[in-house]
Amino acid sequence: MERLPYIDEGTRRISTPAEQAWPGLVRTMAALSGPLPQPLIAAWGLEPDRRRGGWETTVSVGDTIPGFGVVALEPRRSLVLRGAHRFSRYELRFELTDSGPGSVLHAHTSAIFPGAAGAAYRALVIGTGGHRLAVRSLLARVAREAANLRP
Repeated sequence: MERLPYIDEGTRRISTPAEQAWPGLVRTMAALSGPLPQPLIAAWGLEPDRRRGGWETTVSVGDTIPGFGVVALEPRRSLVLRGAHRFSRYELRFELTDSGPGSVLHAHTSAIFPGAAGAAYRALVIGTGGHRLAVRSLLARVAREAANLRP
């Protein structure tokens, strides 16, 4: 597997144990792809380009949503997603650890931005801090989703 350059990471404390936070993570990721219309997926050149697998409370290696495929996982501990679009190839790695009565979720991003269009996209998304805000928002969504699930 190609090693991609480190971009950034985010961390969020979650009020539930990792066992309960895991389905919250899976459902949050599945919800991200829900409203994407096929013409937009095609225009961006998202790979993978469609959903495969259940994405209800867990996933398996090979499951996909537009823009992300599961390449490695350890249920309730780690989830590694990879994908690509016209401007980037990327990896989003989540790690869940129990901590006290709750858990901590870490999100690590690595990516490469080939060519001039990729460099411009990197400046727009990474250089402005937009990606960091998006990851914070994503982690907050996971925390809310996990809190709403029954143990």
